[in-house]
Amino acid sequence: MNYNQKFRRTVISSVIATALLGGISAPAFAEVKFGALYPLSGGLALLGEESYRGLELAVDQINANGGVQGETVVLETGDAVDNNQAIGEARRLISREDVKAIFGTYASSRSIAASQVAEMSKVPYFELGAVADDVTERGLNYVFRTNPTAYHMAETIIDMLVEGIAPELGVDPTELRIGIIHEDSNYGSSVGKHQRAFAEEHGLNIVMEEHYPASTVDMSSIVLSLQEEDVDVVLQTSYQDDSVLFLRQANERDYRPKAIIGGGGGYSMTPTAEAVGHDVIDGVYDVDFTQYNIDPEFAPGIEDFVASYEEKYEESPRSGHSLMNYAGALELLRAIDAGSGFSADEIKEAVLAMDVPVGGTAAGIGIKIGENNQNERASMMGMQWQDGELVTVYPEGASVADMRSSQ
Repeated sequence: MNYNQKFRRTVISSVIATALLGGISAPAFAEVKFGALYPLSGGLALLGEESYRGLELAVDQINANGGVQGETVVLETGDAVDNNQAIGEARRLISREDVKAIFGTYASSRSIAASQVAEMSKVPYFELGAVADDVTERGLNYVFRTNPTAYHMAETIIDMLVEGIAPELGVDPTELRIGIIHEDSNYGSSVGKHQRAFAEEHGLNIVMEEHYPASTVDMSSIVLSLQEEDVDVVLQTSYQDDSVLFLRQANERDYRPKAIIGGGGGYSMTPTAEAVGHDVIDGVYDVDFTQYNIDPEFAPGIEDFVASYEEKYEESPRSGHSLMNYAGALELLRAIDAGSGFSADEIKEAVLAMDVPVGGTAAGIGIKIGENNQNERASMMGMQWQDGELVTVYPEGASVADMRSSQ
């Protein structure tokens, strides 16, 4: 049995089991296929798989309630291990599997490459997790994004620094010496660009900026530069491996800035905390998609999501990527279900009619597709690692703990 057949059979079996156990009518036997394109192997596989799980849970829920327009949703998977394979898999999903749309993809560069293929084939592409500007700023007609972006991430990082972290440190934010470091793909570069812009708006003092490849195996020179520049606050936008590497090497060189603020990626993941040690990561801040230690009134349905996740995968969610993919996919599938068909233009019409208020999803975000086919009701959350847990500390309406100074 090949990889796609395995996942396809898993989805269908899950639908039948849910229908029987739940005492509801089984969905119609007709099937409609959608693509699921994520990095499921290679260096980005952990968050790729975590993102896929969120989509899978949304499909399970939709199918248990009758499917989409009376048809059972079947996911045809593709492994976007790199940009070239993302392109090839998008072509295969469209031409061979005849998917009606593609969901993905978490990694910005792979999303940008694959969505271009979908656009040329007039197949809707739904981005549920990649944040780079270029995903939705290329003037494409059939590429839609439900998750928050690099702009939202940078805005929340700087706002949290100015409004929360600096006051907690007892320092005027303009007196802090700030260093921006990021991996050099579309993802890190987009966030870094917006961080500079927002920092300048607030009159902050950026004393160092440096980028590096996410595959780097040594960040000691960057740590040394941060020390030499006497950087008080480090802003790092990274994936998992480079997050772990930086935190380890900073600790080894006894570099202890007043604050480290991670931008998504590895900073949100329990495996990162376990890899570096909770004593090392304690006090580190993170801005990312909604995570799980959050006021449930801000994110109604989050507790049910966690319960469903743990039942299906026999472990707790490893990051908020599954939650954000679930929230976006569920509302997109509901919108398509309320539509008139499965052609590209019928799907587009249904998606543009979405009107989910802020607080209307388990991730706390709303969904309304606006300029450039970007969700204009998306937002990021501010978290901090405290006593072995990643807890929400910003904004106040979502927080479950106060910020703690590591000084």
